[in-house]
Amino acid sequence: MDTFYMSTAASLHRSERPRLFVVMGVAGCGKSTVGEALAPRLDGIYFDGDNFHPRENIAKMSRGEPLTDADRWPWLRRIGAEIAAQKGIVVCGCSALRRVYRDVIREAAGEPVLFIHLAGSRELIERRMAARSGHFMPLSLLESQFAALEPPAADEDAVSIEIDASTDEIVARIASQTGENGS
Repeated sequence: MDTFYMSTAASLHRSERPRLFVVMGVAGCGKSTVGEALAPRLDGIYFDGDNFHPRENIAKMSRGEPLTDADRWPWLRRIGAEIAAQKGIVVCGCSALRRVYRDVIREAAGEPVLFIHLAGSRELIERRMAARSGHFMPLSLLESQFAALEPPAADEDAVSIEIDASTDEIVARIASQTGENGS
């Protein structure tokens, strides 16, 4: 079931269209695929948060080692700053697994960020990860991803979307939940 959460403290006014979107979730949930499909629907641009990782982080994950918070802080601050520095609508794929990580992105952005949590069963995501090739994140790290995941709480600006459908259907679900119809 798709769930929509909006913070009462920092929620956007109904007439105010969000500018910054972060598609979040565990590895293999489809952040890049969905983000790349969502951005044009919103008349925006897409950034893959993985491209902002320092080489050391990529090497560590490639070896099957989970990142520490110390590894993540500069990366998350860079994502927030980079998306906020762009003009217009920006969609970024970033795991943002814990609330504190989302808070760092929000703080670095300095403006509202709507998080789109792509939620799926462990079995579905394992199948997706096993089928993909050429990605630095090994299937062996999926357990640590689920262990770290803190789905967005009701007081966060976020939507939670089930990923048990085609990319087009997932994007339609996001548009329906956020009121974003795009062009």
